[in-house]
Amino acid sequence: MKDKVIAITGGFGVLGSAVAELAQARGARVALIDRAETPPDGMCAAGSNVLCLGSVDLTNEAQAVEAIEAITDRFGRLDALCNIAGGFAWETLEGGSIDRWDFLYRINVKTAAVACRAALPALKSAPAGRIINVGAAGAVKAGMGMGAYAASKSGVMRLTEALAEETKADRSLTVNAVLPSIIDTPQNRADMPDADPKTWVAPKDLAEVILFLSSEQAHAMTGALVPVTGRV
Repeated sequence: MKDKVIAITGGFGVLGSAVAELAQARGARVALIDRAETPPDGMCAAGSNVLCLGSVDLTNEAQAVEAIEAITDRFGRLDALCNIAGGFAWETLEGGSIDRWDFLYRINVKTAAVACRAALPALKSAPAGRIINVGAAGAVKAGMGMGAYAASKSGVMRLTEALAEETKADRSLTVNAVLPSIIDTPQNRADMPDADPKTWVAPKDLAEVILFLSSEQAHAMTGALVPVTGRV
């Protein structure tokens, strides 16, 4: 990963920061893109290898293009895009709001599609361009209350497959997705206090898979949906 430039959407969150930390430890330069205005304390300490871009609405194409341009202006290139931005909501169809379906589509599918579209020119110019999206193991078969979320993450998975086919002629670019189960985050621990988080997926372990897919060693994989399910 030395000297590679990796853009991470949702970069201020738990998984985004885990990917950024691991990538920097391996010599990469990282750009963290997030809807939040400011990152958590210490995440974006001054340094030549990190760029923080807050208040970016990735459902807005102009803002996404501006973010990618800021990255290439700063680092001169872009090697990988890790689409981690997104969200989760549990509710039944009968008891929930139909607006939730639109909301999850926007934050999970549209953000990924817009970011991919904005980044494609730079990634096609890279020696080994990489796109890694985050789907969900729970979108393979939806459980109760998971309809809207599973539909949106299924959309991310179909986006991954379609874009991989679209870019197959460009042998330097790959498009893959990871399908995690429950990620061990403070929010998930608070929401499921009786569960055993040891069976979940640690952010660092998921980051390892994402960075492998970001590497040149993953050149033979495109259009893959990679389960990362821990012991769930």
